[in-house]
Amino acid sequence: MLIPPAPLYIALIHYPVYNQAREIVCTSITPFDIHDLARTSKTYGIVKYFIVCPVESQRKLAGRIMDHWLTGVGAEMNVTRKEAFELVSLVPSWEDACLTIQNETGRSARLIGTSAKSGPKRLGYRELQNQLRESDQPHLLLFGTGWGMTEELLEKTDAMLEPIGSQEDGSYNHLPVRAAVAITLDRLLG
Repeated sequence: MLIPPAPLYIALIHYPVYNQAREIVCTSITPFDIHDLARTSKTYGIVKYFIVCPVESQRKLAGRIMDHWLTGVGAEMNVTRKEAFELVSLVPSWEDACLTIQNETGRSARLIGTSAKSGPKRLGYRELQNQLRESDQPHLLLFGTGWGMTEELLEKTDAMLEPIGSQEDGSYNHLPVRAAVAITLDRLLG
């Protein structure tokens, strides 16, 4: 596994994202995403996995699930799950994730967006892998829920990663976010 000098973080964005009608919404935090992305993050050496959701009740529910695995019976029953959950940070906004990284590293994070849609100036995986190898600047990979992050948020990124997909005509590209994160991290760090 490639371990880049650049500290690598991921954020699962629940807001601002689109719904199927292209309205800006906040999606719900799901227990599967908490568990699976924490375990994937631990496997690939991610520094921290941010769950970005402005709805306090959603963050509290996620916190209760996490507490079971961090301090409850779950922590005793499954030590590896506890280790993975130690990487998770619940934050109300992507800006809070960036501030956390700034406070922990003393440097601003380079924001890398992901999308199922093609577009101009997309970074290839090999290109980003090389950049991670040659940099010590923290990088934050943003993954959207729902029907993807808003254009306004994506415009704030420093770069966009090329979409995952195998169908040449692009007729279907709607992976579950857990799969997209795992594939992305494996392509970058595997």
